[in-house]
Amino acid sequence: MMKWLRELFRLEKKPIKGLMTFEWVVLIYLFATLVFVLLMHDRLPHADSMMWGRVKVLAITIAMWGVYRMTPCRFTRLTRAVVQMALLSWWYPDLFELNRIFPNLDHVFASWEQAVFGCQPALLFSKTFSHAVFSELMCLGYWSYYPLMTIVLVGVFFTQPKQFERAVFIVIGSFFIHYVIFILLPVAGPQFYYEAVGTDKIAQGIFPNLHDYFNQHQVRMICPGYKDGIFYALVESAHQAGERPVAAFPSSHVGVTFVVMLLAWHFKLRKLFWALLPFAVLMFFSTVYIFAHYAIDALAGLLSGLLCWILLLTVSRGMKNR
Repeated sequence: MMKWLRELFRLEKKPIKGLMTFEWVVLIYLFATLVFVLLMHDRLPHADSMMWGRVKVLAITIAMWGVYRMTPCRFTRLTRAVVQMALLSWWYPDLFELNRIFPNLDHVFASWEQAVFGCQPALLFSKTFSHAVFSELMCLGYWSYYPLMTIVLVGVFFTQPKQFERAVFIVIGSFFIHYVIFILLPVAGPQFYYEAVGTDKIAQGIFPNLHDYFNQHQVRMICPGYKDGIFYALVESAHQAGERPVAAFPSSHVGVTFVVMLLAWHFKLRKLFWALLPFAVLMFFSTVYIFAHYAIDALAGLLSGLLCWILLLTVSRGMKNR
């Protein structure tokens, strides 16, 4: 244990001089969206706070670089990654502010859902499988999103420390690729669209165009299932705290989870892969079960995750082990 702690805090002989690759990903997204906010300033209700928020993220990133430069060791490297992962929760609600200037597309995606499946799977799934145990399993799968990726990244950090930066780059890069898609495709998902239209009309195959409805209305359906369940409460409380009518297509929960599982396999964390696989499978189905996504969103998440993996793994191959 003491040896491990010494290695964690041992000062590096050749510290990294500049920003780490995943920090560059954050800053590229930050400045690109800052330009967007400046151009659309008059159409964005909270443009000033969005700009100041980006200044704060930039300041935090520079500060963490400064901390590392003062004490260059594995622990401060890890801290830089932890901070950027934590900031993902700040970037998520920001998406709604960016894509609210575009007209909502849920009527299109709900129509595609109906054409593909002949029904609305999100509407029927929880009604068909309403048992408390099944409900809790679904909520467990959805809740396991961040713990799952944390476990895999920690596994890489301790088993292959030289590959840790690459792993974080791939995960954070996957998030921001999905975020760009979410800005350009304003799809709120069943929990908001069904609530706005009414489940009776949805069941009849009526999918009206709501235009900019969600700019003024953000009421959502509560999660279905066993309301006294522990994981139900965790999922519902998380949604109450930060859910917005945004980011439905493709499912980043499915896409990023797929990337994380591929990451575990690629870095030969095979025992971890098999241990986490059931949670990844539950994640896929839970996104539809709790009304967060249309079924086509979940399927598209598999494709977007695969494409992110191929792209980011290819880019990361050019990175030096540092």
